[in-house]
Amino acid sequence: MGMAPAAHVLFSKIMKMNPANSAWINRDRFVLSNGHACALLYIMLHLTGHKLSMDDLKQFRQLNSKTPGHPESHETDGIETTTGPLGQGFANAVGFAIAQSHMAANFNKPGFDLFDNYTYVFCGDGCLQEGISSEAASLAGHLGLGRLIVIYDDNKVSIDGFTDLSFTEDVPKRFESYGWHTITVKDGDSDLSGIQAAVEAAQKVTDKPTIISLKTTIGFGASKQGTEHVHGSPLGNEDIPKVKAKLGLDPAKSFNVDDSVHQLYNEVKARGGELENKWNAMFSEYKNKFPKEAGDLERRLKGELPDGWKDKLPAYTPNDKPVATRALSGACLNALAPIVTDLVGGSADLTPSNNTELKCSHDYQKSTPEGRYIRFGVREHAMFAIGNGLSAYGCIIPYTATFLNFLEYGFPSVRLAALSQIRQIFVMTHDSIGLGEDGPTHQPIEVAALCRATPNLDFVRPADGNETSGSYQLALSNVRTPTVLALSRQNLPQLQGSDAQGVLKGGYVLQDSEGKADVILVATGSEVAQAVEAANKLKAQGKKVRVVSMPCTSVFDRQPVDYRRSVITPGVPTVSIEALATFGWEKYSHFQIGMTTFGASAPLKDVLTKFGFQPDQIATRVSQTLEKLGSFDGLNPVGALATHFQIESAPVNA
Repeated sequence: MGMAPAAHVLFSKIMKMNPANSAWINRDRFVLSNGHACALLYIMLHLTGHKLSMDDLKQFRQLNSKTPGHPESHETDGIETTTGPLGQGFANAVGFAIAQSHMAANFNKPGFDLFDNYTYVFCGDGCLQEGISSEAASLAGHLGLGRLIVIYDDNKVSIDGFTDLSFTEDVPKRFESYGWHTITVKDGDSDLSGIQAAVEAAQKVTDKPTIISLKTTIGFGASKQGTEHVHGSPLGNEDIPKVKAKLGLDPAKSFNVDDSVHQLYNEVKARGGELENKWNAMFSEYKNKFPKEAGDLERRLKGELPDGWKDKLPAYTPNDKPVATRALSGACLNALAPIVTDLVGGSADLTPSNNTELKCSHDYQKSTPEGRYIRFGVREHAMFAIGNGLSAYGCIIPYTATFLNFLEYGFPSVRLAALSQIRQIFVMTHDSIGLGEDGPTHQPIEVAALCRATPNLDFVRPADGNETSGSYQLALSNVRTPTVLALSRQNLPQLQGSDAQGVLKGGYVLQDSEGKADVILVATGSEVAQAVEAANKLKAQGKKVRVVSMPCTSVFDRQPVDYRRSVITPGVPTVSIEALATFGWEKYSHFQIGMTTFGASAPLKDVLTKFGFQPDQIATRVSQTLEKLGSFDGLNPVGALATHFQIESAPVNA
């Protein structure tokens, strides 16, 4: 209620949009970072003519409605990004603004401003208290994102009470220090002309983002206005009629919109259609004058990848030298980037370690927005959320990079990427205890289990060059699923039997036995090579061994059951090997070799030896397990291959 005047001004007088086509690429973006206020946004979308009916409004927060308790971009027409956890929308908006400036720099020509939209944000005290907004605001100021305009709902109230209980900083001064332009509007409750003038003034500042501190009254018009009691509690049947009367509405009517209001917002809808028609006409002329650029843009608008992109990915043979998968990932990025021009990304101050710089382009900076490589600085959480904004804007495929362990620093943004069905490639290096000397603080023991437990998130741990190329095939093809690439610091051999296409099935038989196997070794990433060596030792003992590479369990789970059973044969004892937590592997193996403690700081060889991941140690463990348990006749199938059952796990980890 406190931000309703600002929303009315923005949606009726300022924003460029076409409600009949909410996907028009040059529309202004609106982000409700304080997503708990979503009822206001749903009302504005209904009034402006988006696909949100009065019946949808009546189903607010009900099962299967288009009006959930926080905005969800994949559920509701007109919602640009899924918000809820405070500060996420703020950081997403920085991604939108980067995307706009980048697209403008690459496609706009004199007389053809194809990309000139603004990004508008509503945020509250909670958004500005969360650390992610500080990270994002700092980067936005550095980059001078002049088409980013934030309206701060400065009502001095949070759930606990007045904000002076915990939040007394001078927000405008803080943002000035970030390099932002600041404006204050003292009466956000009724000064509509002042709100409009502030936004129009912000539009004229082209070299830095703007934050408008809008002094508002929470629950404006209610008996308990200006207090925490109207933050999330219904006004009640007694107060609602009084508020309606005070605001000049008929207290007897509910879910009612006057004809005059409909008429006003119908004009907004009509104006939006005209704006898009003019843009389409301009683009038609643009295509005649700039066919190369237009062709690239049309491909992006359709969400298509360029012809032949898969052929650009490198292939390897066992004769090729051992290489760390982080370096192989860099080779994939640089093979793809010249043709997949929508590939844009960067690293959280770890470019040399992550191998993510694009040789065909240069840095995206304030003075060079056409560049495709973003220096995010040490801002993991904002980086991932900004990547979500880049993806949600459209026409860009973002990748973001840091050490795998620091995925947890920004995991709320990763989770929202999965929830929002957004394509983002998380290039995560230093993926296990194999990173060695940096020790337990940097060794991501539990991260794989966290990712694998997250719906609609593919966690891929390639074993060598061919699997790394396959990982990029998967990641780029995952239009509605984000992908985490877990990449090694240490060099890994190019394996006999490795297959890029096998990654697209999640798991496959890398090396097989003659006849039915006595044991199946399932491994991922750097441990696949260890499993192959262990298998050779077991074969020397007369055992028949199958080695399965399982780069992505979630993709494997999506395969037909017959295929999965052809890879992990029911009735054959199966051992998983991964230098990460064993949690979750009981679904694919009867026995697990993995980590149940944190790691250690030491050279690679010493760490692997300490935790039992050397090939001779693996072979000894497997051999002892087979001897100890005797016959496996009637052994139950593992979880991924059975309809339902319960198996007692017998871990063999140290």
